[in-house]
Amino acid sequence: MHYTGPVYRPPPEADTPLLEITYGCSWNRCSFCTMYDGQKFGISPLEDVESDLQELSRYYPKNLKKIYVENGDAFALQAHKLLEIADLIHKYFPEVETIACYASIRNIKPKSVEDLKKLRAAGYDCFYIGLETAYDPALEQMRKGYTQKDEYDALKKLEDAGISYNAIIMFGVAGKGNYRQNAEDTIKLLNRFKPRMILTMSTAVQDNSPLADMRDRGEFVVPTEREMLQEELMYLENLQMDDDCLYFGAHVYNISRITKYFKYQKDMIRQLKEGIENIDKSNPGLLDTVLPRGNL
Repeated sequence: MHYTGPVYRPPPEADTPLLEITYGCSWNRCSFCTMYDGQKFGISPLEDVESDLQELSRYYPKNLKKIYVENGDAFALQAHKLLEIADLIHKYFPEVETIACYASIRNIKPKSVEDLKKLRAAGYDCFYIGLETAYDPALEQMRKGYTQKDEYDALKKLEDAGISYNAIIMFGVAGKGNYRQNAEDTIKLLNRFKPRMILTMSTAVQDNSPLADMRDRGEFVVPTEREMLQEELMYLENLQMDDDCLYFGAHVYNISRITKYFKYQKDMIRQLKEGIENIDKSNPGLLDTVLPRGNL
């Protein structure tokens, strides 16, 4: 298999075969991220993609239903290239129904609804989108390269094309004291464009990241654990998701690690409140600190 540099995939895709079609990140400017430091963005040659499909076909059955294309910015490719790759996938796995990948608001934006409909017909679905937030000041500070309006516009395109998505959000991303407005704006977006899955992670300041420099200059103050849990509680109390939407909070940076379908929303709220109470009893003051989180 041709894997260039570190390989990343969402935790729910642990059992899905991974096919590299790009490597690195075409943006690579988010202030919190160091995933692709030192790696230039590139496009995998089609002969490498086909060679990898041939190899995968020796280990996975012909009736495979899902494949994950990567690396971190696969949807940055133009629509005609993505369609060409879909044809190759179906050459070796004719029953694949879903081609999943990371996607960003930036690389959805230039694609027309007609392009997206063609991609959906070819199998592209189940996008993992690192929204992080819909709060404009946080989007700007995190250097996401787009605005709240861009998020609404891009998700409307996906809705019109019939493409489902999974939202990745970050607790504490707006900095100390700003969690209420951050949560309110992001909840409003998610309630308007309902994802299939919500994946959460607490903000961690990575060594050698632009966010670390902002913290050291006093431009970003990391929220306490209590603030991040209060923000999570706001999400759980105010999100209006379908029962079969999965809340995936098992990221290593999270304290609560709650993972359940929204069918059990009341249970999740109770579990989080009880967890906060138990920590306050067993470790008084712990939640009013910032716990260390290592680099991924």
